[in-house]
Amino acid sequence: MMATIKGDEYVKYVAEQLLTYIDTPKEERKQIRTSARALRDPWLTRWFGWGPMSIMLWWRGIIHRQR
Repeated sequence: MMATIKGDEYVKYVAEQLLTYIDTPKEERKQIRTSARALRDPWLTRWFGWGPMSIMLWWRGIIHRQR
């Protein structure tokens, strides 16, 4: 989408987004941010996939069984 937008259209888009951001109340923006963070995967999964996560869970299982 952004590759086909000309300069003046891009400025108009950015201005609309900025005004939308300014018009929303601070508490609502904070709530939207926290809900987006809650839906996001953990950083380990985002960066490296499920392999390291599965190894970590397996290792924790071994440690808890030894106690």
